[in-house]
Amino acid sequence: MQASMENHALVAFASKHGATAEIAERIGQVLRQAGLPVDVLPVERVGDLALYQAVVLGSAVYAGQWRKEAIRFLEAREAELAQRAVWLFSSGPTGEGDPVELMNGWRFPEAQRPIAERIQPRDIAFFHGALVEERLSLAERLIVKGVKAPLGDFRDWEGITSWAVGVADALKQGGS
Repeated sequence: MQASMENHALVAFASKHGATAEIAERIGQVLRQAGLPVDVLPVERVGDLALYQAVVLGSAVYAGQWRKEAIRFLEAREAELAQRAVWLFSSGPTGEGDPVELMNGWRFPEAQRPIAERIQPRDIAFFHGALVEERLSLAERLIVKGVKAPLGDFRDWEGITSWAVGVADALKQGGS
């Protein structure tokens, strides 16, 4: 039993319409395929972090901000996260091109950078997101129309999978 806990990983996420949850599921799938035990959970359902050697934490991004529940998780669990191998990811912009360029160099929420620096994540990834009109409320549709955000699914599954393989490789090499 001890050996399996050694590499047990948590993929925790905050998603509004499910696109970030689907990214988290893909990351979990890649880690499982690499033979690692993994739990994929919304941040508000995460229990004791003592069960995990590594944490992959991701959030949907709206107007340059992580979801409130992801920020709460990061703030409340900072000390525990600092003692583990941690990877962070954001899922946000829609449209073609490099997400960092689309967001004018944005990589991670400014307000949470000091926490990230103290935790010292192995990597911070930024993936394209998805805006699926059917999943949006009327108010959200109006905002999307107002800011002319491209609708559709712009997630780069190959890039996400490749990043997750890197996480799995680091964990299998005893990446704590």
